[in-house]
Amino acid sequence: MKISNHRVEEIINFIKGLKLDQKFQKEFTKEKIKNILYINESLTHSSANSEINYENLEFLGDAVLRLIASDFIKNKYPYMQVGERSELRSHLVSDLWLEEVGKKIEINSVLVIGNKALRDKSANATIQAEATEALIGALYESLTIVEPIKDWLIPFWEEKSKEVLADPHKKNYKSALQELTQSKGLSIPIYKTIEIDKKHDNPKRFFCNVYVKNRSIAEGSGKSIKQAEKNAASKALKYFENNVIDQ
Repeated sequence: MKISNHRVEEIINFIKGLKLDQKFQKEFTKEKIKNILYINESLTHSSANSEINYENLEFLGDAVLRLIASDFIKNKYPYMQVGERSELRSHLVSDLWLEEVGKKIEINSVLVIGNKALRDKSANATIQAEATEALIGALYESLTIVEPIKDWLIPFWEEKSKEVLADPHKKNYKSALQELTQSKGLSIPIYKTIEIDKKHDNPKRFFCNVYVKNRSIAEGSGKSIKQAEKNAASKALKYFENNVIDQ
């Protein structure tokens, strides 16, 4: 795969911005072009190159990410139950978390995306998450060890872990709402969601109403059905903090 000198410099500067341990930083230079090519591949969307793009490295990155996230949780929270570890890990490897990391490292500034995908604003978050996961795969291909990748990701995980563990519902509002209604002897929540706009980039594309015992408890909006239902469930939990529904 051919790569311009300008692109090589761009990737080297991007890697410097990640602030990897200095002894691993030297693995990404003009002299080690193979590693630069791995990084370039991880930053290339299929809309720009159908043959060489980030899909294979994304697959590898997923495996690496789960492994080192599990190790982080084991060392950070040694007394946490296995079920709780699995739940926490789901947040630390989620698309949402990957998107957040992608934004913080400004991965968009070095992505190579075709015009069609570039115009689809609704796909941007997904592409950021996928490319960030592919970047993890590329770093592993280049360094062949997980320690520097883990050290790089720990600050992001520290921040996310505190956020998740501080939330009594662990961000899983729908499950929390169902457990709450069942504990009160009420019916299972019913979600009725409609699409109010066809535009993919509309943050209120879907509108959801959540019902308990045929009564509308809360409403929520989102750019996806899942997000709208999650927001509605979150508001329903707040409703039950101050209100009571008879059995």
